[in-house]
Amino acid sequence: MKNGTVKMILALVAIAVVAVGGGSLYAQRNYKETVVLGPGVTRVTMLSEYFDGIKGTAADTKVFILEGDEPGGGVLMFGGAHACEPSGIVAAVVAIESMDVTKGKVVVIPHINRSASTTTQASGGFPLYYNIETNFGPRKFRMGDRNTSAVDQWPDPEIQFHYPTGQSQSYVEARNANRCFPGNANGNLTEQACYAVMQLVEKEGLDIVIDMHEAELFYPVTNCIVAPDKSMNIASFALLSAPFEIVTFRSPQLARGFSHREIGDPVTGDPDAYPFLFEAPEPFLDQPTGPKTEKLLLDGKDEFLGKLGDLGLLFCPYDPEEGKSIDLRVGRHFTTATLIIEEWSYTYEDKQISFTAPSFEEIMANGLKNYFLDPAAAGAQIEEM
Repeated sequence: MKNGTVKMILALVAIAVVAVGGGSLYAQRNYKETVVLGPGVTRVTMLSEYFDGIKGTAADTKVFILEGDEPGGGVLMFGGAHACEPSGIVAAVVAIESMDVTKGKVVVIPHINRSASTTTQASGGFPLYYNIETNFGPRKFRMGDRNTSAVDQWPDPEIQFHYPTGQSQSYVEARNANRCFPGNANGNLTEQACYAVMQLVEKEGLDIVIDMHEAELFYPVTNCIVAPDKSMNIASFALLSAPFEIVTFRSPQLARGFSHREIGDPVTGDPDAYPFLFEAPEPFLDQPTGPKTEKLLLDGKDEFLGKLGDLGLLFCPYDPEEGKSIDLRVGRHFTTATLIIEEWSYTYEDKQISFTAPSFEEIMANGLKNYFLDPAAAGAQIEEM
């Protein structure tokens, strides 16, 4: 066989491999997730309503508003700052489909960094999608990445400087939504998305901001709420009623860009807002585990991580037979948010927020599947994200 023919065959094989792999990534980037509007949803809009600089970009994302008949306080719940941490995203969807607000206002954003949800960590062996079982069949979600997609924001700087403090950060933090608060109207796409969130908090007059994350069990800041001093009393009293183990961490004063550090800051943020960041323990994110499969993502069972637990090297209790399921992680987020809101309403009677929502015990007893609505039901109102 001539050299030219061999080269041609190799070139065609390479093109075929790229086409197959690229096709899968293209399909994932453009896949639309489904959310069914629950009885409490009164309005759906886009984040660009609050800052039109992101309109038509990959940073623009759906905003769901649940408003009661009586005036009261307001809360923003969002997931997806790190789109590889799915329980915050799923908890936000459960809130949209099951929560009913009677007093005050609840604003929910499943994908605060939508661009990050349109790519995945292929080099880490992450799946492209994950499926949550419901009573009406599986609900499919994109498996995202920690940072804004390089397709939407590139190149990275050699050094990232936090706005407006000028604190130097690693270059990769330029695409990390939880290092870019309070945002910058004239900054990169991630900074503009964070700026839009700050505008939403101000324009909607919100009192509480809840940022839902997941963290490795091998990482000290896990299984916790992170909050600044102004929010700590609310967090501490709320956790007295928690039906699971959870701790609090004080927001570091010297590290900038975190939602919990900037959103309620009297200089860089909104002095009237009280921020909280939740970290649910997520075995999938730990490095010393088996393959990064959809099964591990959903049931959180891993024998290698169990061995680290036996050696006392993990920062929260872990039984590999029980795992840390998506039901558990979503239930923790949802119930911790409920406890924070209830404690806020007890403390600030003139800004109460009243609602009905499933409890942790109900989610664990009945399964997460019971708190999704049927997208095929007659009269169902569907939104795509």
